[in-house]
Amino acid sequence: MTAASPGTDSGPSVAPSPPSRRRRIGGWIALAVALLAVGSLGALLSGLGEWAQRDAFDPESAGPTGTRALVEVLRDQGVEVEVARTRDAVTRALDGGDAGSTLVLPDTPALSDDGLAALAAPADDVVLIDPRSRTLRLFLPGTTVGGRADALLDPQCDLADAERSGPVAPGAVFDAGDDARGCYLTDDGAAGLVVSDTEGRRVAAIDGRAILVNEVLAEDGNAALGVNLLARHPLVVWYDPMLGDTDLENTDPSLGESTPPWVSPAIALLLLAAAAAAIWRGRRFGPLVRERLPVTVRAAETAEGRARLYAQTRDAAHAADDLRIAALRRMARLVGLAPNAAADEISDATADRLSADRRVVRGILLDDVPTDDAQLTVIASRLRELEAALRDAVRPERNRP
Repeated sequence: MTAASPGTDSGPSVAPSPPSRRRRIGGWIALAVALLAVGSLGALLSGLGEWAQRDAFDPESAGPTGTRALVEVLRDQGVEVEVARTRDAVTRALDGGDAGSTLVLPDTPALSDDGLAALAAPADDVVLIDPRSRTLRLFLPGTTVGGRADALLDPQCDLADAERSGPVAPGAVFDAGDDARGCYLTDDGAAGLVVSDTEGRRVAAIDGRAILVNEVLAEDGNAALGVNLLARHPLVVWYDPMLGDTDLENTDPSLGESTPPWVSPAIALLLLAAAAAAIWRGRRFGPLVRERLPVTVRAAETAEGRARLYAQTRDAAHAADDLRIAALRRMARLVGLAPNAAADEISDATADRLSADRRVVRGILLDDVPTDDAQLTVIASRLRELEAALRDAVRPERNRP
């Protein structure tokens, strides 16, 4: 920083003021709040989506895709309905059904084949309400998905439960295997209901979304068919798995297992090299060092900056000192003294030149200390008048017309 010489339009340099720390902190806080808001909104939307998915076939849900209406009808018929959200709860409920039990199974992708078979083993009847290829293969061998039929179909089979129910629009239809019989047949021979009686246990598959959920249960023979299929035993165990109820292990290979053996050590070595380079070439914090910068600032700007600082702090004494220092430099030249002459010497020389009382001049130039803005204004005015009088005394030709 270079200081300008007196009498020129340049002065001591002033470093650019750094950005406001409060503003920076406020910006970071605003950014953090924005990120939290976006994250919360995303979590809320994700949670709503998960709950919307869980609502399907939920026996305690009164929503359009829930099955609470059918459960209430079963209970009105004297059937005990146990809602189980874990495999352990299903096992405990089935073990307690000594008089016979029916297990209602939705799609269960979180269970392995063995886990699904073990889960259904204690049940006397199994009703698949969302049959997929895997569950059909496990419980109804030879039965496959055969398409869809949304038209109203008659039972067209000798199954009493279907005959008493009357026509339904079955939705998904299936091609029955050799050991199964089908009802609600389409022109292509696919069945809306597939039933297999093997070793005293019945397994039935039906599209629950088209027949059993709340929004369609009152249509046609849907309610009757649902009750006839599920109420064959005094206990119905309805498995509605919660998130995390799984017996599958994470068998996905890790990154180390999917790459050649030399990749992991190479990545670790690169990370160490990057850390070492960051420490070597990174910014090191140490004590502050004063450095002269090639910056020149106008003296007027410096004075204005200091004046604003003094005005903000209401420091009238320092503001008066700045005014006096500038006045003493100019008055030293007027009385023929060096710029670095002592203030007392300049004051006495000025008083002698003006034939004025030294105490009065000294009070204006040195001793009077203002305590507020009003007194500062008075001192500034007296300095200006004193300097003007000295200039007139030194250069009387200026006053000549």
